[in-house]
Order: sequence, then structure tokens, then C-alpha cells
Amino acid sequence: MHAKIAVSMSLLAIVGRPNVGKSTLFNRLVGMRQAIVDDTAGVTRDRHYGRCEWCGREFSVVDTGGYTTNSEDVFESAIREQVQIAIEEADVVLFMVEAATGVTDYDSEIADVLRRSRKPVVLCVNKVDSGEKMYDAYQFYSMGLGELYSISAANGSGTGDLLDAVVKLLPEEVEVEDKYAGLPRITIVGKPNVGKSSLTNALLGVERNIVTPVAGTTRDSIETYYNKYGYEFMLVDTAGIRKKGKVHEDLEFYSVMRSIRAIEHSDICIMMIDATTGMEAQDMNTFNLILRNRKGCVLVVNKWDLFIKDSNTMKEYTQGLRARLAPFDDVPIIFTSVLKMQRIQDVLNAATEVYANYSQKIPTARLNEALLPVIEETPPPAWKGKYVKVKYITQLPTKFPAFAFFCNLPQYVREPYKRFLENQLREHFNLRGCPVQIFCRQK
Repeated sequence: MHAKIAVSMSLLAIVGRPNVGKSTLFNRLVGMRQAIVDDTAGVTRDRHYGRCEWCGREFSVVDTGGYTTNSEDVFESAIREQVQIAIEEADVVLFMVEAATGVTDYDSEIADVLRRSRKPVVLCVNKVDSGEKMYDAYQFYSMGLGELYSISAANGSGTGDLLDAVVKLLPEEVEVEDKYAGLPRITIVGKPNVGKSSLTNALLGVERNIVTPVAGTTRDSIETYYNKYGYEFMLVDTAGIRKKGKVHEDLEFYSVMRSIRAIEHSDICIMMIDATTGMEAQDMNTFNLILRNRKGCVLVVNKWDLFIKDSNTMKEYTQGLRARLAPFDDVPIIFTSVLKMQRIQDVLNAATEVYANYSQKIPTARLNEALLPVIEETPPPAWKGKYVKVKYITQLPTKFPAFAFFCNLPQYVREPYKRFLENQLREHFNLRGCPVQIFCRQK
């Protein structure tokens, strides 16, 4: 009997010209989700990507606002390019315009592209915060995109009806049979040209007769069943990230859109960077996506053979990377040259070890035995004369490592002490390569 898995979380892209309020709406939508789920302390907020939950449906939201260039000569083409990418990658496009300014040339340009596409579009008129401005919104019917929704992203009015419309257009989450359900899902991610395809070929290319292609449950990624040398897992190749030549921002936007889908459906991410360029801003965006989605991570520094080295180079390079990744710097770092087949096996070993750490269930008795004496010796700082006492600890039944610390006054446990608790967990139990979440709950 094959297990069933739910296919593909949906993706909503917010498009529109600059300064119509895309980021304000994005923050409001993502804020609904963040109010429910605890944030990880210390993770840099990537304002372009978040998760929203509405009426029981959870979906990803991408804000295209941060990717627009300011150079006048490529301005129009850059906006058009972003809308094309959003149409190609998203399940639903939310097109945002502004009531006060009326229909601009840029709005008409975007509307023209959206009308020609077959993608579901929701037209959203922002900054309608009074009855008189409602009349300003009606002119946008002239763009021929059907029903429009008047909102004020700043104060939230109208967003409920807007989200109702979005959820109706999202594709249904269907369940399909998957004979490989339960196997680790390892995804290779990274910028274009860092060697993702080469690593995939190095892993799969030796004995192609044992490779079985499986119809992908996520769009634009190729899943392959891997079973040799004592390893068995699903390898997801995201080498299909194409290079968009016009502007650098479009390349970054395109890569992030593709990476979101791949990362959300993985257990462990093998993140590749180029040794010659180091950890760049786009790499940090991808790393933050991995953390935000609570996935295990192995960092592969490829093209190490091209890097000029001396006796301490690898140690210094590693220290520099860990400083960039802090506070989550407990990630295996493997230096490879995929083309020369150097340390390929180390990548597999590291990914397998991280999956074992990621999926382990630590008995409550062991947790309490290891951590309660430490907490007693270093208790949480008193707050306004009130003392916090941790009674017991248990692991929560989540896919990633999450732990509940039951105490008398959970509201007084601050982030620095949660960081201390996480460090103690890492010291006593092997959680290398795994993001850890700490919850303090009322006893």
C-alpha cells in the first residue's frame, strides 16, 4: 500500500509598479502567519518571501517590490520582466494598483501582459481608505481584468474579501500516491553556475540503470530515486534555474521563486556556493529560506580547486563562513571540486548525518536528565522579582527538532536564554546542521 502525500504548496505573487503598497500588503499578509507561529531568533528577515494562512489554507507569498531597478532606461523592461517571471512561476498573481493616481502607463503595460496570460489574476486597488475614494477605484475596471477589490493595506480594510478571492483561485491540494513517501528528500540548491547539475550528474551518472525518474510533486524540479552505496533517498535537482540576462535583480528574483518551491518540499538542502565568489547576498537569501522553512542544511563550497590556497586557507575560509551564518553556524561545510570528483562522498555522508539528526526523536527522560541540572545551575534571569522555574522538557511531534520547556512563567523567558537553551541542546545531543526551535509553555 503506497502512502499518500499532499502535492505542492501554492504560490501567490504580488506585482505592480513601485510605491503602490505591495510591501505593506505583503507584511500584513505574512504578519497574519507570523502572529501564529513563533519566529526563530536571529534569522535575518527576507522581506520578499513569507507564508500566509487564511480560512485553513496555507500558501507562500512573494513580494516583487524589492527587485525593481531604479535606472530609467531599463525601468519599464525590468517591471515587464518581473511580471513575466511571476506569471510563469506563481499559481495566482495579485496585481496591485493605487486609487489616487488612476491608471498609469505602467499599470496598462502590466495589465496587458496579465490579460494575455492564462494565469488567475486578482486586481487589488490600494489606498481606498474612505468612501469618496471608492469612486476612484472604479476606473480600473477599464483594464479588463474582471472583479476588483478595494483595500487599504495600511489599516487592513478590505483584505478579508481580497484573501477570500485569492483562496478560491488557488489550486486544490490534491493527494497522490507516492511509493517513495517516507524516504529522505534531499534538494540541491544554489545560484546558477555553482555546479548543481555537475553534482547531480556526479551522484547519479555512475550507474544510470539504478536511477528511476519519478513524476515531480513540485513544479520545475526533477526527482530521482537514489539507492546505492548503502544510501536510499529522493534527490531533487533544481538545476532548471535559468539565467535571466537582462538585469541582475531579475536573476535573483527568478532564483528565489524557483528555490521556494524546491526548499518547501525537502527535508535536507545541499546548498552550493562558488569558492571563488564566496557567500554573496543571493546565497544568504537562499540560506534564510532554508532556515525559515526549518530544513536541515549542508553547505558545499564548490570549485575549491580554483581557489588560491596556503596551509591555513580552508580553516580561515570556514571561520569566515561561520561568521556570516551566525547564529545558526552549526552547519557541515564541505569543500569540493565536483568536476574533479573530489569529496563527493563527503557530501553524501554529511547529508545523511544531518537527516539522522533532523529526524531523531529524543526521549523525554534523556532530555530532562541532561538539561534540568544545567538549568538548575544556570536558571533564567529573574524578571521584576519573579523567578522562572523550568519543570520539564519534551520534544514536540514536528518534522524538525522542536522542544517545549514547561515552566511557571513562560512569558519571562527572553531570547538570550532561549539561545542558551538551544546551545545546551546542541551540546548534549547531535543536532548538527538542523535548525532548532524552542517553545516555553505554561506548566
